[in-house]
Amino acid sequence: MTATLNRPAAAPPVTARPTFRQRLSKWDMKASPYLYISPFFILFALTGLFPLVYTFWVSLHDWHLLKGQGDFVGLANFSNVLADGYFWNSMFNTFSIFLLSAIPQLVIAVLLAAVLDQNLRAKTFWRMSVLVPYVVTPVAVALIFSNMFNQENGLINNMLENAGIGGVRWQDGSFASHVAIATMVNWRWTGYNALILLAAMQAVPRDLYESAALDGAGAVRRFFSITLPSIRPTMIFVIITATIGGLQIFAEPRLFDPVNAGGTQKQFQTTVLFLWELAFQRQNFGKASAVAWLLFLIIVLVGVVNFLISKKIATSDTRRPRRVRSRK
Repeated sequence: MTATLNRPAAAPPVTARPTFRQRLSKWDMKASPYLYISPFFILFALTGLFPLVYTFWVSLHDWHLLKGQGDFVGLANFSNVLADGYFWNSMFNTFSIFLLSAIPQLVIAVLLAAVLDQNLRAKTFWRMSVLVPYVVTPVAVALIFSNMFNQENGLINNMLENAGIGGVRWQDGSFASHVAIATMVNWRWTGYNALILLAAMQAVPRDLYESAALDGAGAVRRFFSITLPSIRPTMIFVIITATIGGLQIFAEPRLFDPVNAGGTQKQFQTTVLFLWELAFQRQNFGKASAVAWLLFLIIVLVGVVNFLISKKIATSDTRRPRRVRSRK
């Protein structure tokens, strides 16, 4: 008989313990990216998140401007604001001015960016010129246009009277005042949005335009088939920022009639102007904070709707070529 000898199992290899420098390097690889981006989140927490949370806390109390915190009232401030007719009047004015300013502003900005994207002489001069209105402070813009739309001896009414058309009571009517305020907003922000869209247009590969031109596509066809689909992400950004700024408009309607903020009949009182009146004239910080939170929720809702609509348009555009191929 032969005996079989079992070999002893090999001992596991002995691994050296990582040194302190190796552990520190590994920890640095994991933690350093978070440390690099932490200043943004710290500043956001201090200047954005904390005021937002604190405003909600104020909205739950009967808070006076001078007396400070009062009794806890829960959601009573929100219900009182929603039952206030002046709040809904301010919402109507805000959306009316927003639509009168945002739609023409974006259309003109796209067309202006398309013109500046061409081979123009002194194109740097023209591109810098469209940014001049944005550099001017909102107070100066409001004062200049308030004089232009003056009901007695303003430039606009003088031109209308010389043309045989009667002057317009810009500050008395709702629609007329909304048009005047929207004109201020358009004059200041159109050039700024045009430069953002111009940067997106310059990033579109020129080979696409050359190929489309060889296929016989004209300038208008190339603009709608190549330029607009290519700058869609930038368009979404511009639309969302214009929405946020348009729903928070304050300086233009406040200075359009410095004596009667929002007009004698509140015909152009915006939501932020109504918030300012509650906080600093009625000294009711609780209701003013409730208005601020309602406006915040409305802006978020409108932004989400804009995003979903833009995403749906983008999805339909990407599906269209597939249908054409399937038919072939």
